[in-house]
This record gives sequence, structure tokens and C-alpha cells, in this order.
Amino acid sequence: MADNTTHPVDEILPPDRLTALGIQHVLVMYAGAVAVPFIIAGALGLPPETRTMLINADLFACGIATLVQAFGMPGVGIRMPVMMGVTFASVAPMLAMINAGKAANASPNDILLTIYGSVIAAGIFATIIAQFMSKLIRFFPPVVTGTIILVIGITLMRIGIGWVGGGLPTLTRVVDGQRGSFPNPAFGLLDNMLVATLVLVVIMLIAKYMKGFWANIAVLLGIIFGGVVAAALGKMNFGSVANAPWFAFVMPFQFGIPKFEFWSALTMCIVMIVVMVESSGMFLALGEMTGKKVSEDDMTRGLRADGVGTILGGIFNTFPYTSYSQNVGLVGVTGVKSRWVAIAGGVILLVLGLIPKLAAVFAAIPVYVLGGAGLVMFGMVAATGVRILSSVDYTANRNNLFIVALGVGFGMLTLVAPNFFEHFPNQLKPLLESGILLTTIITVILNAFFNGARAIESASAAEPAH
Repeated sequence: MADNTTHPVDEILPPDRLTALGIQHVLVMYAGAVAVPFIIAGALGLPPETRTMLINADLFACGIATLVQAFGMPGVGIRMPVMMGVTFASVAPMLAMINAGKAANASPNDILLTIYGSVIAAGIFATIIAQFMSKLIRFFPPVVTGTIILVIGITLMRIGIGWVGGGLPTLTRVVDGQRGSFPNPAFGLLDNMLVATLVLVVIMLIAKYMKGFWANIAVLLGIIFGGVVAAALGKMNFGSVANAPWFAFVMPFQFGIPKFEFWSALTMCIVMIVVMVESSGMFLALGEMTGKKVSEDDMTRGLRADGVGTILGGIFNTFPYTSYSQNVGLVGVTGVKSRWVAIAGGVILLVLGLIPKLAAVFAAIPVYVLGGAGLVMFGMVAATGVRILSSVDYTANRNNLFIVALGVGFGMLTLVAPNFFEHFPNQLKPLLESGILLTTIITVILNAFFNGARAIESASAAEPAH
């Protein structure tokens, strides 16, 4: 039990609660965590055993990066309930590297080494500029923060809706180094949506009628219920569990010494700028949800952990890391603010990376089982943004309406029209295709234009120190 001086973020819960809550966090992020290595392995045409190794390495590195962020090291880690996973912002640049490597007749191994070199370089870059990026926090008053968090929640809803439908409406296939899309015939099946609905109903019933610990693990219980229903319908395939080995080492530099190519590294550094801006929004959202104000020093440590996690990713044969927004929503749903839950989740990820058979059990849960939970969690993120925006003065300063309106509008560009920036230079696409980044840039600029930098500085100076 925490004493009166212990903030809920630092409260250490009993082991049984930590384990259950940690598993809940892992289940929420698992599908996203393994998706990127799966995509890259497919694009390179790697054999199944290498693909499995990449996924194990990813889970292992997820665990380390999460511990660095949530438990912390000297000068590194925001020490809040943050789960770390591979960022999807890195997929397009890495696929471009793969296509360029194939055009130059490079082997898959050499292409991977170039990718890992760029990942390590980007991690070093992010670690160096973290202190500078954190100074921008003064440009994030409530009208900016609330709009960004609202767009994060709306953006995540696309993932949740995809989960309900059973994945993605369209699937991407890489043929001869070129990506193509085709309709997913399994998307939107009624029985899948029925299971997702049942999960949602179970979570709502538990939240309403249960108290304490049971209410805190409502999402976990809903997912377990959905898994049982899916198994009863014959929709869970445990073949991969039987074929997976019990134990696997994750060796650093498994493919050899990374290769550092300037343009590849530069592209990945741009990706890390996007990641750090998005992470800033996640940290601010967590600060609102946990009641712990995020200071400039906190922001520096959190962004630096993104960089350190990315360096570790390159070392352990995986990719750039970021703070997972899916899990921010889970904090809002459960009300559990303790960072030790994320630490427990990090340990579980480490174990999953070392025990492929156990990881295969998690992988056997159909994505639509997560769908009902996703709608709740991601909606909670959006609701947090609405709550922050409700405190903004629109009567005395009508210009705040323009900031919110255009911030949300720009954030929706790529969400509503994924090919909106199709004809823009490829070098700009990592920046333009992130709706969260566009919202951040637009709201910061408009706030400075309408309200002035002095007003921002005054508001920042007026805030009590933490």
C-alpha cells in the first residue's frame, strides 16, 4: 500500500496484480509489436525460421526498451506507465531501403545490415537532440495539447475498427519488391464482429458491476472471454504453438556488423523526429491521465529513452522504438496509474522473446478479440483530449476555435484520404503521412500566431514547478 507521499505512478502493487495488469498491457500491444518484423521479413523474402527470430528479437527488445522507459536509468526514461514497441513510421523508409537494395542486387542479409546501421544512427541522433526537443514543451498549452490528444485518439480508432473487422480492409502484398493492395476477404465477417461485440459488452459489465482489482483487469477478462468464444467457434489456431521451440537466444548483431549508409541514416533520423513529436503527445496525455505533470526534464528523459530503445533495437536485430499509444488508452480505461505495471509488462515481453512457445500462445488470439477492447481504450484517449479542450476559453478568445478546427482537420487528411500526399516527394512522406505530426505542427504554429509566443511563455512560467 502506498503512503501519503507516494504518487500513484510510483505505487508498487502486489505481484499477482502486477502480473495480471502487465499481461493486459502486453495483450493490447502484441499485434502491433510483431507486425513490423513480419512485414519486413515478408518484403525481404526471409525463410520462416529467420522471420521467427526477428519476431523473438523484437519482443525481447520491446521488453528492454519498456524497462528503460518505465523503470528508468540515470538521465533516461520518463518513469511513467509507458510500453514501448516498434514504430510503424519506420516501415515505409525501410521498405524503400529494401527496394533500393534489391535493385542493386544486394543480399537480404546486406540489406538488413544497412537497415540496422540506419536504426542505430537514428537512435544516437534522437538521444542527442532529446534535450532540445523537450524545450518545445512550452509551446504546448491546453488548446494545443488537447487537440493533439484528441487526434491521437481518433487516429487510433482506425486501428480499433480494423481489429473489430478482423484486421485491415485491404491487405498489402510485396511482389518483386513492389507493394500492392487487395481487398481482405475475411474483413467484416459477422461472427468476428459478434465476438468483438461480446468482448465490449463483457468489459462494460465488469466496469459497471465489479470493483477494485476485477474492474482494473476488465480488458484482460474481456479478452480472455473473447478467446474462449473464438476457440469454441474453432477460430483459434494453436498449430504455431506446437511448432514453436521452448527456448531461443536473442543474440546481438545476429546478421553481422551493421552498415552505415548516409542517406538511409538521414531518412531514419527524420522518422525519429516524427516519433519524438508523437511521443511528446503520448507523454502529455499520460500526464493528464495520471495526474502527474510532465516537466521539461521528464520530457527529455522520455524522448531520450526513445533514442536508447532504438539503439538497442539496432543492436538486437530489430527496428526503431516508440511509446505505444494503445497502452495510453488502457491507462485511461483501468485507472491504474502505476508505472510498475508497465515494468511488469516489460519483463513479460522479455520472457516472451526468450520462450517462443509462450509467445505463440499470445499470437494465437485472433485480432478481432481485441477489437471490443480497442474501441474502449482508444476512445478514452480521444475523451481525454475533449476533457482538456473543455477547459480552454473560447469566449474571450475565439481564435482558439480556429486552432482546434484546423488542427483536427489537418490530422484527418491521411486518415480520410491515405493517398492525399501521393504526388509529394518521397523524402517528405515520413513527415506528411503522420496525421499526429501534422496536427502538432499546425496547432503550435496557429497558437503562436493567434496567441503569441509571449503568451505561451507567460502561461508556462505561471505553472507551478514539479
